[in-house]
Amino acid sequence: MTEVALKQPHTPRITVKDLARQLGMSVSTVSRAFYEDAVIAPKTRARILARAAELGYQPNPLARGLITKSSRIVGIVVSDITNPFYPEVLTRLTGKLQALDLNVMLVVTEPKRSEDETLRVLLSYHPDVVIILATTLSSASSDACRKVGTPVVFFNRYDASQRSYAVTCDNELGGRTVADHLIDLGHRRLAYVAGLPNASTNVDRWKGFHARCLERGVQAPLSSVGQEFSYAAGYAAAHGFLSSDEPPTALFCANDILAIGAMDAARRDFGLSIPDRLSVVGFDDIAMASWPSHDLTTVGQPMELMVERTVDLTLSLSRNDASQPALQRIPGKLVERSTTRAIDGRQ
Repeated sequence: MTEVALKQPHTPRITVKDLARQLGMSVSTVSRAFYEDAVIAPKTRARILARAAELGYQPNPLARGLITKSSRIVGIVVSDITNPFYPEVLTRLTGKLQALDLNVMLVVTEPKRSEDETLRVLLSYHPDVVIILATTLSSASSDACRKVGTPVVFFNRYDASQRSYAVTCDNELGGRTVADHLIDLGHRRLAYVAGLPNASTNVDRWKGFHARCLERGVQAPLSSVGQEFSYAAGYAAAHGFLSSDEPPTALFCANDILAIGAMDAARRDFGLSIPDRLSVVGFDDIAMASWPSHDLTTVGQPMELMVERTVDLTLSLSRNDASQPALQRIPGKLVERSTTRAIDGRQ
């Protein structure tokens, strides 16, 4: 079989100079037609826009940004794209930003490229705002953003220096809620399956869980050595806990993917029935958590409200009318399913 390459005719890109020449107008007059608040006669604007549509001309947003000092670009930096929670967030977040005529530029940090390097590439496009999603940001990177006047918004994370804007679930309260739920069911040997050690989500969920156990007079819960928010990490952590002489009767996992890994290890390698022999709680309430094969008890993050707050904040920052940096914590809600149950006859 012979393949023949078909040559496609190349159509040169229409520029604002081409458009102005065809209309017999100055470049500045034509350019003003694409700005809603520019001073230009309505008939002239209509004529320019009609001809632009015929030719397929689109104004260059980067060039426009040099004039308006606003690129209308929102940069989103993400690393943990494999966690199903974040694609769900990205779908909602990008949709709402684009509905406001804001352009989204997504950059993914990779092991071979440092976060600082990734951010430098993003900043070269002069975004109005940078949203940090599912990653931490070094102090050097934060300073680089501030130096060029680009505000940073953390989603479901926050900067320990508290010099950036942040919108998160109240992770500490979520940890406390899980502790109360399991203790009320009669559990006394509790354990925490940790995620990424330096992630504020992991730190705060453990902090709330640990503190509430002590307040309720229960022995301090065990904790695995944090690695990452992954299925494999949850599987390995469950192995460690369940191989001990006195294994815990309940696991609180720092996210749903960890919990699913832990449940599979308990069932497959230890023959444990969930929740008869082991109760498991996750965090996030991703779509997968409600699947019948998992039916996971978890803390649901208020995703819609978190996205709305982030979009509102981003819009205010792009207009330079936001207040001082602040951390917004929004309470989540315990979603009870079939992976937890009472022990010792409690109901």
